[in-house]
Amino acid sequence: MSMSSLAVILSLTLSVVAQQQRLVGTTLSSLANQNVNFTHVFAAESVLAESWAETSWNGLTTFARAGPLRCFGVESETPYDVAVLGAPFDTATSFRPGARFGPNGIRQGSRRLGVDRINVPMKIRVTDHLNVVDCGDVPMVYTDNKVALRQLEQANAALLSKASLRAYEGKSLAKDGKFHPRVLTLGGDHTITLPLLRGVAGVYGPVSVIHFDSHLDTWAPKQTEDGPWLPDEEIPVSHGSYFWYAAQEGLLAPNNSNIHAGIRGALSSWEDYDNDYEVGFVISHADELEEIGWKGVVQKIRETVGDNPVYISLDIDVIDPGMAPATGTPEIGGITTREIKKILQGLSGLKIVGADIVEVAPGYDTQDEITQIAAANIGWDILALMAKTPVVE
Repeated sequence: MSMSSLAVILSLTLSVVAQQQRLVGTTLSSLANQNVNFTHVFAAESVLAESWAETSWNGLTTFARAGPLRCFGVESETPYDVAVLGAPFDTATSFRPGARFGPNGIRQGSRRLGVDRINVPMKIRVTDHLNVVDCGDVPMVYTDNKVALRQLEQANAALLSKASLRAYEGKSLAKDGKFHPRVLTLGGDHTITLPLLRGVAGVYGPVSVIHFDSHLDTWAPKQTEDGPWLPDEEIPVSHGSYFWYAAQEGLLAPNNSNIHAGIRGALSSWEDYDNDYEVGFVISHADELEEIGWKGVVQKIRETVGDNPVYISLDIDVIDPGMAPATGTPEIGGITTREIKKILQGLSGLKIVGADIVEVAPGYDTQDEITQIAAANIGWDILALMAKTPVVE
């Protein structure tokens, strides 16, 4: 090809580029000089797409598309009924770490859910009864457990101290007679339940705990002569001892009105059962499901907690690892996702004053994110339980 031909081609190319730049500039200029109708621009193109509105938070991953709120910042005075709170903490676990990534993993698993969608088995739409917001994560430090748990305790207490958006007929269960927001916390290893219970008990007094787990988590700390702690050092709380500390602090309802469900982990001694009863729990083992079914588990739970204010703490390892493998201490022979949904449906009418979902460690999940999806759906059902029953006497 001759030099003259190349020059002609280059000239034509530069001419086309210049024309395209003029068109782009004209388009940007026209957009800048007019009020764009984003309702039209972002209009849903299929029945599966969500309609756009000026209040939409497109692209932000919150729990079940709850509205994000800077609960500890510039929006701290905005009222709500339930706060979803992340607790990214896993430095008191005894086996596999990774639950610090649980809060956002559970949020990721909830992307197909919506607090404004009808929960058909529960027969309720949460937003018809509750305003739910996602407060994001508490910035818990990773180098000092005491400080991290104190950060969570203070953050949770601050949320609980507010007045809820809605008030209800009847007298509030709270000690001050007022209506307060409830908190659904996404963990995090199970140690976080202790500071959360402190906040709840501060508002309602001692509560009955429904503890879904494969392990008891009531082990008393034991100082031994050849142990790693010096005689004058305190044995720190862990994800296996927090309920023992809760009992010592008077956070649990008396008369063994607290219950474990799904227990199947190994014991160090048969005395562990005696210690567990002294802490204040009764037990429903996972194996019981074969004999009494989910209805039997529900009956045992309801007989145990009665009319007390109830706190639900669910370790994802209560679910069989075939359906929820992403956890730090998996145990085979667990509850299925269908069974846990039926059990939760059977708890309708209980006065749920707070809840947490813990021990989700996304790094061990399958590519399908099945653990995160399971945890998210369980959280969605817990919100439905809260929506069904206001915390009134």
